Amino acid sequence: MSAIGLIMNLVLAGLLLAALGMGVRLNRRLTALRDSQDGFASAVAELNAAAQRAEQGLADLRAATDEATDALADRIEKGRALATKLERLINQAPEQARSMPDPDRDAERRLGALLAAAREARAKPERLVREQPRVTPIRPAPVDPEDDLFEDAPLTLDAAFGGRR
Repeated sequence: MSAIGLIMNLVLAGLLLAALGMGVRLNRRLTALRDSQDGFASAVAELNAAAQRAEQGLADLRAATDEATDALADRIEKGRALATKLERLINQAPEQARSMPDPDRDAERRLGALLAAAREARAKPERLVREQPRVTPIRPAPVDPEDDLFEDAPLTLDAAFGGRR
């Protein structure tokens, strides 16, 4: 081989090695891109699932709101009917019932009397103090000297352990 052929083969080998290096770098970048694409696809799937759950939650909330609105409308209607009935009963009440004493005013008077009594008692605390009854101390019964508590013979080890040692 001539020198020119050898140089051409070396240049060609160098170019092939450079192309191989570029191919490896490109493969790494493509792998990273595929991985990020998979991550992005999973993120989109999770976002889609969350959106579906939110839509379901909104539908449930709408249904609950509609039920509450219906229940509230029924209560308002019943309240208006009761208010009308009460107004009719008040208008039909005899004049005598209107002139009856006010129970709230009686309660206020009683409460005022209780408060006045409490203030008076606070001003004179000695009236509230009661004499404590005197307690007589308990004395033990006298001991009979003839009553002997220790009439039995003293206990020995042989009797306690059945003669075993």
